[in-house]
Amino acid sequence: MFHLFKGLPSCFPPARLTLRSRVWVSPAGRRAQVVSGHIRCQRAFHRLHSPQVTAFTSQFEPRYLLHGPPWWRQFHTSSPLGALPTPLLWMVLKPLQKLMAIILGRSLRKWWVALPDNRRNLFRQWAWQRRWRLSAAAGVAATIVALLLLTHLDESPVTGRTRLLVFTRENYMELAAITSTAYMEEFAELMLPESDARHQVVKQVVQHLAQRNSDLAEMSDVTWSVHVVQSPNINAFVLPNGKVFMFTGMLEAVADVHQLTIVLGHEMAHALLGHAAEQASLSHVVDLLSVILLTAIWAVCPRDSLALLGQWAQDKLTQLMFNRPYSRKLEAEADQVGLQLAAKACADVRAGPVFWQQMEIRDQLSGEPSLPEWLSTHPSHRNRVAQLDLLVPQTTGPSSCVTSLTSSMIPDCFHLFPIIPTSYLSSLHRLSFARWSRLSCLSSVHVHVLD
Repeated sequence: MFHLFKGLPSCFPPARLTLRSRVWVSPAGRRAQVVSGHIRCQRAFHRLHSPQVTAFTSQFEPRYLLHGPPWWRQFHTSSPLGALPTPLLWMVLKPLQKLMAIILGRSLRKWWVALPDNRRNLFRQWAWQRRWRLSAAAGVAATIVALLLLTHLDESPVTGRTRLLVFTRENYMELAAITSTAYMEEFAELMLPESDARHQVVKQVVQHLAQRNSDLAEMSDVTWSVHVVQSPNINAFVLPNGKVFMFTGMLEAVADVHQLTIVLGHEMAHALLGHAAEQASLSHVVDLLSVILLTAIWAVCPRDSLALLGQWAQDKLTQLMFNRPYSRKLEAEADQVGLQLAAKACADVRAGPVFWQQMEIRDQLSGEPSLPEWLSTHPSHRNRVAQLDLLVPQTTGPSSCVTSLTSSMIPDCFHLFPIIPTSYLSSLHRLSFARWSRLSCLSSVHVHVLD
């Protein structure tokens, strides 16, 4: 019906639209509807007439014969579009925030340089005379920011730690669905079939962890699914929606089912505690505060080259002072909670420090340079061993764990220890074969020593 109004001038309220509809029957018995009407505006009066046949119907209601169907039945809306998840929207807008800060700071600098000396002096006098008002405005703004942060404090579900949480768990569930779809497409050709023994091992351990820790609401509310990727990378991760991605390189790095349970417990602890949303919340707040500093850098620095250097220094300091230390803190918390999850699943928690000692050996054998801990997002292997050594005596399984989780639960244990040269034995200060032999799955392991 909107073709009737094509070419008409705009009509602002008050306006009145009157439509009339006539229905006639052709000799062939077919019904047609002719629409005519007029629009009355303040300035002009326009008449409409459309002799075109707008609809043929096989049946019609008598009440529509004179005036046609009501106007609200003639409009159709398109299907609703799903909004972007809040974290994803923030990730898209994050570069724009920096760009706007750079443009604003650079514009302020050019404006100040272009001012004559007398105007600059007048501006300084104006600011000095109103220094208390400006200080009060800054204090009010700081108070509002503090109140906003206080209203977004949350309690960690397992440890009870108070944390800042700007993004909700529901927001990150939406983002996790998008992320998992992207990972499934990326690893589509590398996924092991479900019939593969390695996939069955990981799936059984995940199910066992979920079953033994079902008293946690965050564990029982998630549907856990396993995906094993054929890749030499020693890596594993769990998305907030319960998608477990295990790389075969990690399966080759673990020695037995106990170590595999502790690794999976660590990754599942990240999902249970909502570490992804917590870290993104901190980054979001730090980035918003950094925008103010970035604007000041580009406004104060006399040249663009110095401003770029200051921006680089700001990014590095933000990483070293906030993001990376906080990431290491979350990793340490996941180690602690993951050890508790593994203990409730009747795993031998002594396998935790042993695994990280193995990783230290592997790094030394590979000759790959390792970053200092203060430059890394993860604790060093040595500090992880020290922390887990303190946690092992405090972590005990439930009384229902009459025996430890043994290799009889899973058909194959992974006995893939590295070949250790004699020269390395003296440098491995805390690692001993006696400690390895404590684990139930190591009885048949043969460690080869090269002379």
